[in-house]
Parts: sequence; C-alpha cells; structure tokens
Amino acid sequence: MKKIEAVIKPFKLEEVREALSEIGINGLTVTEVKGFGRQKGHTELYRGAEYTIDFLPKVKLELVVAEDILDAAMDAIVKSAHTGKIGDGKIFVSNIEQAIRIRTGETGDEAV
Repeated sequence: MKKIEAVIKPFKLEEVREALSEIGINGLTVTEVKGFGRQKGHTELYRGAEYTIDFLPKVKLELVVAEDILDAAMDAIVKSAHTGKIGDGKIFVSNIEQAIRIRTGETGDEAV
C-alpha cells in the first residue's frame, strides 16, 4: 500500500476528486492548509496599504491506495490539478506498513 499526499490549489479540489472517483478511488482526506514554495507568496493592496501574504491557501489530499493503482492515481491528480502556472502543487508518495478498518477489523488492502 502507498500513501499519496498531494498539495493542490483549492479551486481544483472538485476536479481532482472526480478524476480519482473515475478510476475507482472513493475515499480521501482533505485538509485546508497554507504554505509556499517557489511562489513565495504575493503582495496585495488593502485600503491603500500594501502588504505581503507569505502563506497561500492550499488543499492537502491524503489517500492510501494499492500499489497496482498508484500510477493511475498520481496521473489522475496531475492531469486534473494542472493549470500550467506556478503553485500547481506537489505530490508525495510513501509506504504504508499496515491499515486496519476499525468498524470491521479488516486489515491490509481490504481496509483501504
């Protein structure tokens, strides 16, 4: 099993969720986060004063998938989250040792 963590632009969330649903992934966790990368924030004008916004709003998706659909899941995220502009996001993949569905006691791939 693999854990995918993807940080994307908030307005792309629904498009990414639909793309994942189309390949059979129905469960994921979404967290509203703030951060910056090469973008390094931006400046805005408010009531005549200019100020810098260092941390930009993003959405972090977390999902655990079987290894045989990992490439399809990453491809779905990349294609649906892509805008071609700076700040599109990043995807991180890590190994999952074990998973247990609390309600039924299922373990491993059955729990995902």
